[in-house]
Amino acid sequence: MIDLPIEDELRDSYLTYAMSVIVSRALPDVRDGLKPSQRRILVAMNDLNLGPGSKRVKCAKISGDTSGNYHPHGESVIYPTLVRMAQEWNLRSLLIDKQGNFGSIAGLPPAAMRYTEARLSAVAAAMLEDLKLDTVDYIPTYDEVRTEPTVLPCKFPNLLVNGSGGIAVGMATSIPPHNPTEVCEAVIRLIDNPDLTIAEIMEVMPGPDFPTGGIICGRSGIIRGYKTGRSTIQVRARCTIEEMKGGRSRIIVSEIPYQQYRDRVVEKIAALVNGDRIKGISAIRDESDLKEPVRLVIELKRDADPDVVLNQLYQFSPLQDSFSVILLALVDGKPRELTIKEMLQEFVRHRVTVIRRRTQFLLARARRRKHTVEGLLLALANIDEIIKTIRTSRTQSEAKQRLMQIECPAALMQRALGDEGFGEFVSERGEAESYTLTSVQTDAILRMTLGQLVNLEQEKLAGEHAQLLSEIGEYVSILADQQKIYDIIKADLQEVQRRFGDRRRTEISTEELGNIDLEDLIAEETMVVSISHRGYIKRTPATTYRAQRRGGKGLKGAKVEDEDPIEHLFVASTHAYLLFFTTAGKVYWQKVYDLPQLSRDSRGRAVVNLLQLAEDEQIAECLAIRDFDQPGHFIMMATKEGLVKKTSLESYSRPKRGGIIAIKLREQDHLVDAAVVGPGTEVVLVTAFGMAIRFPESDARSMGRNTSGVKGINLADGDSIVGMVVADPDATLLTVCEKGYGKRTPFGPNAANGDDAAEGDEDSGSSGARYRTQKRGGKGLRDIRTSERNGNVVDIVRVTDEDEILMMTAKGKIQRIAAREINVIGRNTQGVRVMNLDSDDQLIAVVRVPAEENTIDAAADAAETPALPEPAEDVAGAEEQGPAE
Repeated sequence: MIDLPIEDELRDSYLTYAMSVIVSRALPDVRDGLKPSQRRILVAMNDLNLGPGSKRVKCAKISGDTSGNYHPHGESVIYPTLVRMAQEWNLRSLLIDKQGNFGSIAGLPPAAMRYTEARLSAVAAAMLEDLKLDTVDYIPTYDEVRTEPTVLPCKFPNLLVNGSGGIAVGMATSIPPHNPTEVCEAVIRLIDNPDLTIAEIMEVMPGPDFPTGGIICGRSGIIRGYKTGRSTIQVRARCTIEEMKGGRSRIIVSEIPYQQYRDRVVEKIAALVNGDRIKGISAIRDESDLKEPVRLVIELKRDADPDVVLNQLYQFSPLQDSFSVILLALVDGKPRELTIKEMLQEFVRHRVTVIRRRTQFLLARARRRKHTVEGLLLALANIDEIIKTIRTSRTQSEAKQRLMQIECPAALMQRALGDEGFGEFVSERGEAESYTLTSVQTDAILRMTLGQLVNLEQEKLAGEHAQLLSEIGEYVSILADQQKIYDIIKADLQEVQRRFGDRRRTEISTEELGNIDLEDLIAEETMVVSISHRGYIKRTPATTYRAQRRGGKGLKGAKVEDEDPIEHLFVASTHAYLLFFTTAGKVYWQKVYDLPQLSRDSRGRAVVNLLQLAEDEQIAECLAIRDFDQPGHFIMMATKEGLVKKTSLESYSRPKRGGIIAIKLREQDHLVDAAVVGPGTEVVLVTAFGMAIRFPESDARSMGRNTSGVKGINLADGDSIVGMVVADPDATLLTVCEKGYGKRTPFGPNAANGDDAAEGDEDSGSSGARYRTQKRGGKGLRDIRTSERNGNVVDIVRVTDEDEILMMTAKGKIQRIAAREINVIGRNTQGVRVMNLDSDDQLIAVVRVPAEENTIDAAADAAETPALPEPAEDVAGAEEQGPAE
């Protein structure tokens, strides 16, 4: 027993294990790009003479021979390595020519090794070429019965073409595949110009070329990986969007990212759809076959935006994957991280060594053969004496000794070898009057047959001698000139290009993907968001509705049933956060681009598919928020019973999927409106009976989310709040009634500008032309006369002369007009007709279209529309306005 410190034993044992994994298992050699297990399989197949032209044999025999002769592991471990070298979706240039079921890109496993057959491919044969010409070193196998090569001669730049991946101890490698034509061209250029830069290398080898195709997003990751040896590149599936009948679309996936399996992609997408992460997909079909190994058809719902769905698939599914580039390989038996240029240089260095050693081997063999041929030619020139000596000898050894003592005159040697051959002979043996045969030459003479004494054989030997002299001269010149070695390497690479080169499969796009949000991939535009009484929601580009003259009938906006009128209409950017405030006092979060984009006359999609609303819960207001971090800004809410509440904007920045409480409502009350307010802001509340009150936001103190608020206006019996807006001295308040009448009235200056008049009779003084500031909780002032002609107030909105407005009726008609076409008049008036309604229809909503949406085309449409004569009832309405207060 020997006592050892355990830390020393652990360190030594672990380092031994770690180096074994690094050198003998997990990492490829930079020269041939193979791991030991792969190299041993190819060598075992070469021993079995399984070349490209031979008959295939069972993989069980190949695995068994590899296990028994070279790789001290079970054949069940060797077979998966053999299978991978035969799978066209894993290797750019296959090393195994297979027959049988070797798995599929769908992820199906291969058949058992007793059913499959294989042989070497032409690429692998090129890697093994010259193996027996002393081009590489050999080491004993695990049982020391035979030897195995430490590396293959590898005429083919396998490491970069087929790539490699492996996890060792404390390090890993991940080398992507490349196009064989491009890699060979890059090596040729590097040989011609050793000072070639990485940028110049990328001119011919722009990046990885995966066997499964796909699209690499951006070049920055490739450049960083080639220069430093480490990087990450983003790879996308190749997808196309096709239009179908009925206005529907579908996405066709024809190529998937490298090392992804088709069935796994389908399963992941299905899970995303079932988990409601992606909402616009109706069906997924796998239409792949032998002609098209990958063809996934993703059918979209009628209301789905195909670009949005595709971007969501890229973000959440394996249709977009990141590939780690780690250019780590064994260099001279040690792991080393390389640049792309260093990897090419190492291959060139290996090929120089192989060609030099091959040439030295061929030179030595040619010189040995020349020496033997010279003895045979001399024997044929002096055949009589040679035969006499052999016949008079008692044994072969005696004959050999006596033959070696025969002196051949120089003249006879010159006649036998020729002038050129004799000159070479003299340069090797020196000048003398006579020469004797060597042991090697006498052995060759003793092995001669009588048939070799004919004249034809003599001529054949003379020709062989001349050929050997030529070959020796060529070998010597190659070894003496490094450029000739480079020329041979270039010629070999050009042959590889001709035999194994093909077109690039992976596209490299200029679109860079970093930590990019999904909205950055979606164009920003203003959308009209509408919600019906039964909860159907949709978004439509605001430009869909061209401007018309005041009093028109409007365009058909949505197909609705009589019992499902449109209740809410909002305008927001696709990139905005939508805060859905419901009548139950809760708030939900959603992005505009996640809403279904549908045509102008479509019904929409049920809100319950987007928001987890309760059975009796409806949308009261929708606010478009771009930034929640705005100090001093609040959300002001108003309820039907006249209560208002103010809460900081930041409090609503993190809502949950199931919604959060926005305001605590009392019994029989519900939320009517909400707005964002800031310092110095004043709000105006308007009731269904046409009353209005204006007060500063500071009158309502800030409260938490789960609170009820304070009184905003003192309501008359049966009256209720219909809307709330933020006052603007430079704008006007548009009030519309249910029978299509409305008016605009200036807000007037706020309290800060000197409006400190005490609350008085609403019909006295000139203040009737605008809304003066009052204390919160009062009865307010008259906003509009809610006569039998007008009906009750249905909605209010703040507008300027540059704005346009959208009005919608219960029957689904939408009209877009310029706000300046509606007269600006005092508060206590009936207004004018703003929209002609059918007898059984009524106005239900009005919304402002921002000035930036008033496009040139819309203005042109409005100009081309003939002006309509003012209806008589509008004129009468104007007469009923009476004098300003």
